[in-house]
Amino acid sequence: MPPIAPLTTLDPRYSDEKATASDWSQAVARLSSAEVFWLSTVRPEGRPHVTPLIAVWHDGGLHFCTGAEERKAKNLRDNQEVVLTTGANALNEGYDVVVEGTATRVSDEKRLRALAAAYVEKYGTDWTFEVRDGAFAGDGGPALVFRVEPRTAFGFGKGDPYAQTRWQFTQ
Repeated sequence: MPPIAPLTTLDPRYSDEKATASDWSQAVARLSSAEVFWLSTVRPEGRPHVTPLIAVWHDGGLHFCTGAEERKAKNLRDNQEVVLTTGANALNEGYDVVVEGTATRVSDEKRLRALAAAYVEKYGTDWTFEVRDGAFAGDGGPALVFRVEPRTAFGFGKGDPYAQTRWQFTQ
């Protein structure tokens, strides 16, 4: 789990002079409540791949799932470095959060059961998964589960004041 208090800095180049750095707990609240995330991975030949998905914040990391033959899962076989982004699609209001890290596979059945419960709690019973053979099992077949602990994260306050906060974690 990342440290409770990451190194937090405000980038003055992209921040209003009256802006202050956001606390990591505010970013965690946004990550916990966000419904849609954008996952960026890298294809084997080096081209980027971006796709929307749902994710849950649990035990200090973001978690998402995907079928083993989906493009994102294939990309993660060769390169586990990812970016997860969420926020508001507006220029002058809202707050965006970007999380950079390494996607690691979760296969421990106890952890998977806790994550399955977190999906139902956040997204409702349409997102009910059984846990079987180190993966989620649902209507769409088996889904691999990945965890991304933040290595670096950014918060972008938009509007009055504009602000860019960076959170750096040591791992």
